[in-house]
Amino acid sequence: MAIEDYENPHRVIKPKNRRIMGADGLEEEENHRWPQWLKPLLKEHFFVQCNVHSPKSECKMYCLDCTNGSLCALCLAHHNNHRTIQIRRSSYHDVIRVNEIQKYLDIFGIQTYVINSAKVVFLNERPQPRPGKGVTNTCKVCYRGLVDDCFSFCSLGCKVAGTARSFEKRVKPTPMEPENSSSNSSGVEDNIPNAQSLAPSTPHLPTSTSLRKRQRKGIPFQSPLQ
Repeated sequence: MAIEDYENPHRVIKPKNRRIMGADGLEEEENHRWPQWLKPLLKEHFFVQCNVHSPKSECKMYCLDCTNGSLCALCLAHHNNHRTIQIRRSSYHDVIRVNEIQKYLDIFGIQTYVINSAKVVFLNERPQPRPGKGVTNTCKVCYRGLVDDCFSFCSLGCKVAGTARSFEKRVKPTPMEPENSSSNSSGVEDNIPNAQSLAPSTPHLPTSTSLRKRQRKGIPFQSPLQ
């Protein structure tokens, strides 16, 4: 006797797995995209005095395993066998050598610079009032001019911000107006008096013509000889 196929009325129909991602899901995905130590590193302050050791000890080290703030050279004794990196400074901005950071992070697309015969990358963006003349390639986040066209970001922080799904592109800054413009960059006219009003007041000196109020005498006339 053949057994006919029939559906079990008590079978539970499971819906298909659909990936529904909200704001929390996007944030979680962004956190998994980068190492957990990267964002704390970008927010950290370096080259400050160590609160534990000598005030002369500068905190320019960072532990990728602990992520508990900047460290000085004496603090490294408590971080044996940990992944530590050294932060350096160029023009008051924090940089890190490429041969150190590329061991733990992909820095593709970030502009590299040569400082003291070593390639470095900047940790965060550097303010730039206006784009330079003749610059064809700029950072996708802060519009800072880039040296090479093969790069898209000027720093680690710009790459983190520029690759996020929630990234909104800024308005590109316009070149500043020429100096002889009547208004400044903020669009507010400068209430500066003209040069004549700034000149000191001097008494009006009479000219040579004003001294000659009387008409000059004519040619003397002589009587004819008799």
